[in-house]
Amino acid sequence: MCRSVPRLGVVCLLLLLPVCETATGESPYAPTWESLKKHPAPEWFRDAKFGIYFHWGVYSVPAHGNEWYSRNMYIPGRKEHKHHVETYGPVSTFGYKDFIPRFTAEKFDADAWAELFREAGARFAGPVGEHADGFAMWESRVSRWNAAQMGPKRDIVGELAKAIRKRKMKFIVTLHHQWLWGWYPTTEASADASDPALADLYGPPVPPSGFARNDPKRSADFCRTWEDKIREVIDRYQPDLLWFDSRMGMVDESYRKSFLAYYYNQAASWGREVAVTYKNKDLPPGAGIVDLERGRMAKSTPYPWLNDDSICWKSWCHIQDPDYKSTDRLVDGLVDIVSKNGNLLLNIPPRSDGVIPQPVRQRLREMGEWLRVNGEAIYGTRPFKVFGEGPTEVKEGHFGERHIKEFTAQDVRFTTRGNVLYAIVLAWPREETTVKTLAKSCPLAGGTVSAVSLLGCDEKLTWVQNEGGLTVTMPGRKPCKHAFVLRIDGLTGLQPSGTAR
Repeated sequence: MCRSVPRLGVVCLLLLLPVCETATGESPYAPTWESLKKHPAPEWFRDAKFGIYFHWGVYSVPAHGNEWYSRNMYIPGRKEHKHHVETYGPVSTFGYKDFIPRFTAEKFDADAWAELFREAGARFAGPVGEHADGFAMWESRVSRWNAAQMGPKRDIVGELAKAIRKRKMKFIVTLHHQWLWGWYPTTEASADASDPALADLYGPPVPPSGFARNDPKRSADFCRTWEDKIREVIDRYQPDLLWFDSRMGMVDESYRKSFLAYYYNQAASWGREVAVTYKNKDLPPGAGIVDLERGRMAKSTPYPWLNDDSICWKSWCHIQDPDYKSTDRLVDGLVDIVSKNGNLLLNIPPRSDGVIPQPVRQRLREMGEWLRVNGEAIYGTRPFKVFGEGPTEVKEGHFGERHIKEFTAQDVRFTTRGNVLYAIVLAWPREETTVKTLAKSCPLAGGTVSAVSLLGCDEKLTWVQNEGGLTVTMPGRKPCKHAFVLRIDGLTGLQPSGTAR
């Protein structure tokens, strides 16, 4: 059973933290790294492969620059500041808080959004719960600055949780609120960001250097509020995954260990598998699932990981001049990530009124069309002994996406399911394709190919396996618009050894 002690605002004594117990009366996880690192990655996460989330909040109202508008509007010399003064007036008379009444979300329909995510083939989805701007998208008792009391006057997180789960998808919430420390510049004395009466929105006043990554740890009050918000989301919505942006490492580790133990123990009492993601070195390996922002792994890893990327090259939130990626780029990215034991969490940018732009809807539906034909090579699969072959290199790490060129017909990615190997050709070859990794004498093959078919195609294929590889004559007609999946039977021992942590 779970015993909880109510919290009053941000006042919390660590000695009175809620304790969650198993049927034997013991908490599975203690707030120690040694204990927390034993938490396994959920099987549902390893099977799901594709999720959707969305930067949607007060910053969607100005729709200028990117989601950092809330910070940059206060910095003279930034284009956002210039735009703000020209459009809304000085920040001393129209501050970020004044956008909140304009964030009405009058056309937001949680069921319509969730249905679109289902059509896109997503297996997990959810909102940005709170960005760096201090405005919570859920009905909060910790902060008065929330969507249920202001702006839309709706519990956005709660509505989405219900709609997404109704469609059998896992529900996630992403949290970025550690960025609030030093997010708003306080150098302009006349700006509302410097007003002590508004510090519960703009964060505590800190020196300009407070935004630096290597500054000392933050105040206990800030850290307690940070954790209180996480616990509130856990208790109210029971998310299947909590995703954290970078800079979580600046929060004292006692608070990080505390919320992790609480979440993992609560999930044990719910009888559910949950996950937490982190960036950089914000958590020790094994305590959560590592996430790469706008970046990928160069090779397959023995542990599952996550890539979060935006459908727009320029921004994570809606802007007036977006540059959306092509569906082909999105599908190829998903395939490349899955072949390396990763999952894709794709961000989309709704408008402030709650409308998802038509080009975004189109791309999501096209991804769904591709997955309906080729999903057996994605969902529930595991990596092959090598991730693939081909000339196109992938720059590893955060923010490497722009350095990745478009894939070619010589680029192939592998996934496995039992004794089935999928070779996914990332562009349509003219007449035939050769998978060199499957040369007859190659030890990776683990046997002799007995059958080759093309997903979405009823035509019988002509193929030959020899010392040059597996050469397949492709049909005259494409079975889909994007990456093309060869299903290969007859091989054994396909999956590499490794941990699922």
